[in-house]
Order: sequence, then C-alpha cells, then structure tokens
Amino acid sequence: MPTPGLSSDCARCFGLCCVLLPFSASAGFGVDKPGGRPCLNLLEDDSCRIHATLREDGWPGCTVFECFGAGQQVSQVTYAGRSWREQDNLPEMAAVLSVMRQLHEMLVHLVEVARRSPDPAADAVRAEIEALTAADPETLLDADVDALHERVGGLLAEASARVRRPWPGARDHTRADLAGRRLTGDHRGATFRGALLIAADLRTAELRDADLLGADLRDADVRGCDLTTALFLTQPQVNAAIGDGATTLPEGLSRPARWQT
Repeated sequence: MPTPGLSSDCARCFGLCCVLLPFSASAGFGVDKPGGRPCLNLLEDDSCRIHATLREDGWPGCTVFECFGAGQQVSQVTYAGRSWREQDNLPEMAAVLSVMRQLHEMLVHLVEVARRSPDPAADAVRAEIEALTAADPETLLDADVDALHERVGGLLAEASARVRRPWPGARDHTRADLAGRRLTGDHRGATFRGALLIAADLRTAELRDADLLGADLRDADVRGCDLTTALFLTQPQVNAAIGDGATTLPEGLSRPARWQT
C-alpha cells in the first residue's frame, strides 16, 4: 500500500480543520470557535477569505497549523469525497480527523526513519499504520492510538540513538525549559525532545543530527541555522519558528512565506 500524502493539500479537502476543530482567539485564531461550526472566514467553495493576509488580520494560528495530509485523506478516502456539508454526524468526522492526524504524524516520522536509519521493525509498523489510514470510520475510532504512539515512540528513540551515535558527548535537553535562552553554539547530536524552546535564540547554532521531536519552537530564532539533518522536525515547528534566507530545512519541509529572503 502506498504511503498517503503527508502534507496538507487544501484543494483536496473540504476545509475540515476550519469546521471540525475548535480554536480560540488566545491561541492566535482571531475569535473563539467551538468544534463543528464553520470558521467565519470559510467561503462556500471551502477556501479561506483571508488566506493571503492571515497574520496581518490576527490569525497566526492558522499559519502554523498543519494536518500532515489528514484532511484530504479523511475527505477523499474515509468519507469517499463527501463533504462535511453532506454529513449528519460532524462529531464523528471530527474524531476521525483527530485520529487520522495522529496517524499521519507518526507516518511522517517513520518515513524519516526509513530515510535516515532503516529498520525492519519500523517498516512493519509503518505498513500497519498505512493500512489503518485506509480504514472506515468505525475501525479508525476503535484503533488503540495510544498503544501505537508508544510503539512508534520506542522506534523513534532507537533510530535517534543510531543517528546520534557519532556525538557521544552531546547534551540531553529532553523536556528542558529553555524558553528565551541564548543557545547559539555547538549542539550537534543533542536531544531537545519535548523541550520548551519558545523565543530561544538559536541563530547560527550547529544543530547537525539534533533530535527536535516535539520541541516547542514558537518564535525560536533559527536564522542562519542549517537544519537539514535535524531529526524529527515537522512543518508546524518550522511554521512557528523565525527563520531567514540562510536557514536550511530537512527534505520535505517548506520554507514559510513570512521568513525573510
């Protein structure tokens, strides 16, 4: 079974994140909105009225969000091209989207494992998750996602250890509170898993083979950083950070339009 698309393709979605998910003004979404209610900026063709000016209009949260391709998978596969406008059970659809997004995020990381440090056990779990993404809503909602997270987490930790083996003296900053800290310098092979790096100064830092799984990079300054070999960096983390034309990214990640050129 081929790997489903793992980055958002809004042209193949029905604006599911703009309808099914709740959001709040305090999180950067302009207004408070409950789940199941269409965003006030969603047009009849499921496009966004202010897509080109989201940050300027007070909706930065939308520019950070990434569904990892779950939106189009739910729209086109799980519900066979039937829009949310044709559904009578939006809470079910919202729950399915949440499960699918978690599955797709796990696949993003397992694809990276296959590229950086191939492992038959990781390949087997990846195939299992790929099969699950094609299942019907009932099967998806019955899936033990927590157990999958635990299995995948172990495989990612093993892959990280293999990749970072050349840096035995690297620091372990797992879940450390490094918000606002100046962290320029050599962090090759370091672990920043789950670390708070909000507004941290990482300008020109050496982050080769650094593990950034789950690190909070909101407003982290990565201008001038070479992130091409950083481990488990995702598009939402990139979207939340501050970069520039000298910031380089891993394969498959896109440079945010707001970054300086």
